[in-house]
Amino acid sequence: MNLRAITCLMLAVLLGCGRPVLQPTAGAPTSAEPPAAPREFRAVWIATVANIDWPSKPGLPVVQQQAEALDIIGKARTLGLNALILQVRPGADALYESSLEPWSEFLTGTQGQAPEPRYDPLAFWIQESHRAGLELHAWFNPYRARPSAARSALAPSHVGIAHPQWVRSYGDQLWLDPSEPAAEAHTLAVILDAVRRYDVDGVHLDDYFYPYPIQDATGQPLDFPDGAAWQVYLAGGGKEPRAEWRRHHVDRFIERLYAAVHSAKPQVRVGLSPFGLGKPELRPAGITGFSQYDELYAHPERWLDQGWLDYLVPQLYWKRDSVGQAFGPLLDYWRAQNKLSRHVWPGLFTSRIGAKEPWPVAEILGQIQLSRERGGNMGHAHFSAVALRQNYGGLSVPLARLYGGSALVPATPWLPAAAPAVPRVSIKASAEPGLLRVEPTSGEAWLLALWGRYGETWHFFAVPGQGGSIPARMDGQALGQGLVSAVGRTGLESSRVPVLDAR
Repeated sequence: MNLRAITCLMLAVLLGCGRPVLQPTAGAPTSAEPPAAPREFRAVWIATVANIDWPSKPGLPVVQQQAEALDIIGKARTLGLNALILQVRPGADALYESSLEPWSEFLTGTQGQAPEPRYDPLAFWIQESHRAGLELHAWFNPYRARPSAARSALAPSHVGIAHPQWVRSYGDQLWLDPSEPAAEAHTLAVILDAVRRYDVDGVHLDDYFYPYPIQDATGQPLDFPDGAAWQVYLAGGGKEPRAEWRRHHVDRFIERLYAAVHSAKPQVRVGLSPFGLGKPELRPAGITGFSQYDELYAHPERWLDQGWLDYLVPQLYWKRDSVGQAFGPLLDYWRAQNKLSRHVWPGLFTSRIGAKEPWPVAEILGQIQLSRERGGNMGHAHFSAVALRQNYGGLSVPLARLYGGSALVPATPWLPAAAPAVPRVSIKASAEPGLLRVEPTSGEAWLLALWGRYGETWHFFAVPGQGGSIPARMDGQALGQGLVSAVGRTGLESSRVPVLDAR
């Protein structure tokens, strides 16, 4: 029996091996036509570094790795999420087949060792996420070369061995030096290789640019060891202050990454999730704390202003009533920087519900509500998957109730894509009790946006483009009229047409 079949047997009760059953969006009032499809980016980060989320520990049997992945996908779909952000490069390594970097130790326990029996985790995640109608964004750490949680010896192909001239030791970690042109070129090549070979929906970077500062043994701040490159710059006539010189390297990387990804695949979105506090001189009154501008040499306000990203998810990991870092003013701040009307969605610290000093579930729900009240293109991302998978604080039921079913990701109309052709879709009787089959018969779509009318109420379903299942009855009412549109990879939507009833 192959791995896919074994995994399906293990999770048949949760997911089934057929196409996913869609959760409906809460009903819309009776009218001749339903409203526009609901849209909200609902994502979760899946951290692989230190096995925070997946796999739960290194060296698991492949079938168990896949079962855990399917469990996360199934949970996301059941709750009403529509995007997963999977960490595929935690430290100049790979959770996918790569000729450029070694296999990650967080997968097998030994850096450079492939899973056995061999499979491609990223390809598996993409296939299963798309089958469930979920986007899959590949999350890369551009500069970190060895995290503190690493235990395995470096593989011969790792940059720390193969190209030590690019790498700097900082505390108990290794970092690619952003001032080294060859290091920048290598990271760009790694990301573009994945973009070209995998059907990812997005490329995602987090808050690690230059490392967070640490202290030496005497308690003094430890500067990043790029002195040799700095001296070369000065000897060549460079005039910028050292901090600005460092920011220039990061700015250049972000600009080049955005252009290169869209040159390779125009529909792939580029997203970043920086530390949640902006440049000190620009902050609203009362906001205090760590400056990524001065310490990480990151300037996301500039990246937004220049249009070097498609979405920004600042990590707003504070409560609504936090003194000095209140969630609401910070959200307002980042949205005010968005002059080009790109997507700005808050990152939520959902895992704090399970901390030693836990947040109440109501805090996360309240942050979602507050962001909705602010208007605009709605959305957010949860850190991280373990909080949803383990149902911290009993979050699942109220979160699913708040979502109220399916939603489309907000469209990205500035990317060069046309709306898909009008689909032809039929609804048929299903062999599964209580369900109907939704089958596309012509046209291609990433998703099918389907409104079904049950009695006097319209319900919305985001159906994978290859088809899926919906309830035959809701609230005691049989499905009557159906309207459907096709949705493309950038969220653009076709005209709506009636569903063909083949029951």
